[in-house]
Amino acid sequence: MLIRIRASAVTRADTMMRKGEPLFARPFLGLRRPRAGLSGTGLSGEVIAVGESVRRFAPGDAVFGESGMQFGANGSHICVDEGGVLMAKPDTLSHEQAAVLCDGVLTSWHYLHELGKVKSGERVLILGGAGSLGSAAVQIAAAMDARVSATCSARNADLVTSLGASRVIDYTAEEALQPGAGYDVIFDTIGVATFAAAKPALTDGGRYLCPVLTLKRLPAILMSGRAGTKRALFAAVGLEKPERLRGTLTEILALIDQGRLAPVIDRTFPLAELVAAHAHVEAGHKRGNVVVV
Repeated sequence: MLIRIRASAVTRADTMMRKGEPLFARPFLGLRRPRAGLSGTGLSGEVIAVGESVRRFAPGDAVFGESGMQFGANGSHICVDEGGVLMAKPDTLSHEQAAVLCDGVLTSWHYLHELGKVKSGERVLILGGAGSLGSAAVQIAAAMDARVSATCSARNADLVTSLGASRVIDYTAEEALQPGAGYDVIFDTIGVATFAAAKPALTDGGRYLCPVLTLKRLPAILMSGRAGTKRALFAAVGLEKPERLRGTLTEILALIDQGRLAPVIDRTFPLAELVAAHAHVEAGHKRGNVVVV
């Protein structure tokens, strides 16, 4: 299917992959420079042409989803397989909102529901509560009836509170990972902690979740749970089967329709200013998501 892209996401993962980080991923991303000519995976737009075997969509359909390891979403057009992570875009969502659902929202949903298996009443700490993953995670954990705490800077405290955090911790003034804090789940959305640092703040049976996989973090993921009940968990959400991710997006859309989840948009850049969008993300102070149109 040929899609005219109306909006696409610029994420922290995009900036890392552009720079070949982490190093062990370079054989997949490109040894000296990115293999793909264009960055970006999350997109929203309109189908303008289809192959004769396409059945799920037709020209004129509004769609959203992700291009996966094909990348290329930060462009004007893209050709993708209908069997990928693509969904019909609801009329209630703008292209900008839909374009970011497959980054922070989809990842946070998977980590909290599938990996962390958060239960009602559990204490959940979100490290990095104002970013793309964090702003989604706070809302998702609150919708799961968890007791949500989140870290952020003082300037983002009101935002994170409005998203559903019952306690907001200013990371510049207070250490969130206090021994004996008694969190059932710690979701480190930006990789600012380690399992060793988080472990004393977890309950017995507590789970440390982090989507930022590094060589330093890998041994904890492989070895945790062999001694004691606390665990460090990781999942490569983008490697899940497309049909499973489409099912997850269906649940996410239902939560959005109920008014319990809304993607947070920080800034929108023209596609011609993609470099500036990457620089803004790399500065590390965005609130929610960055989009190019």
